Amino acid sequence: MTIEDFGARVASVWQGLRPSTRRLVERALSTPPPTVGVAATRGDSAYDARSEWELSRLLAALDERATEKGETVLSAEQSRELARMADTCAAVLRREARSAEVFAQLLDRALRARDYARVDALADVLAARLAPSEMCEMARSANPAVRAVAQESLLQLPTAVLVALLGDPVDAEVARAALESQADEYESEEARFVVNALEQVDADEDDF
Repeated sequence: MTIEDFGARVASVWQGLRPSTRRLVERALSTPPPTVGVAATRGDSAYDARSEWELSRLLAALDERATEKGETVLSAEQSRELARMADTCAAVLRREARSAEVFAQLLDRALRARDYARVDALADVLAARLAPSEMCEMARSANPAVRAVAQESLLQLPTAVLVALLGDPVDAEVARAALESQADEYESEEARFVVNALEQVDADEDDF
């Protein structure tokens, strides 16, 4: 079976991969499937953002092909091979991903499959893999479930990290919501102090 058997779009994305990314997929396809756990490591000098983007595009094309109906429906064998390749791409991304977009893609995929063990594994490593600003981006996701996972992960961050995000006009609203939750749900005195200060600033501004 060749990549062309999966359709024109998958073949086009595959041909657009750099040789290094293609070899990464081919090596992964030849090794045993990984366990559910997701490595939390971040900061590996070998990380390749371009490769992550390419694999994300390939995974999207494979998943889209799997749902196509009509005259272009795949045979049972083709469907099995397509699913194996898609799962392999997802496994590689779970080991390497460090962007909000790709983590959201993986979470959405796990949620659609009702693979809640995978959802939990991804949620467990969010803070270790993603920069706080990336977590804020996920917390603004259009997918409510992805948004909820990111928001819960933000609550686990040190209060000082959330305070630092208040100076970012894009992330400030999400950071403030997380601080309010830390104060209310976790009864964090540090977060409560910050929230009270923010509310005082708001009140002072309203007086003008």
